[in-house]
Amino acid sequence: MSDQIYVGNAVADGADDDGWLLGHFRPPGDPRHSDEVEIKWGVHQPGEVRARWVRGETRTALLVLVSGRFRVELPGRSVLLAEPGDYVVWGRGVDHSWRAEELSTVLTVRWPSVAGYRVG
Repeated sequence: MSDQIYVGNAVADGADDDGWLLGHFRPPGDPRHSDEVEIKWGVHQPGEVRARWVRGETRTALLVLVSGRFRVELPGRSVLLAEPGDYVVWGRGVDHSWRAEELSTVLTVRWPSVAGYRVG
């Protein structure tokens, strides 16, 4: 049963995959492999912005602020996450972008995990 348990560190384990810890991109058999959900531990420097807006999103997402100040841009709305535990959820079809106003750590969960999907 030990092959179904994984203990790690989010910073170290996500370093080679832009912070993504769990999803379709982990090898089959790895307890972190999932076609149903993706999880990311993101650490963003002050002033860091998403390279471009995500358009035509096919997943639902939850973004939770762990620390810092983090702004999520949505069509016609700008959401500031300023207190640890602040979060925003957006559904399929909602375009989005983001900006770190301070050094920020965020936990992102999105579903389903879509193979081959990646926007820089």
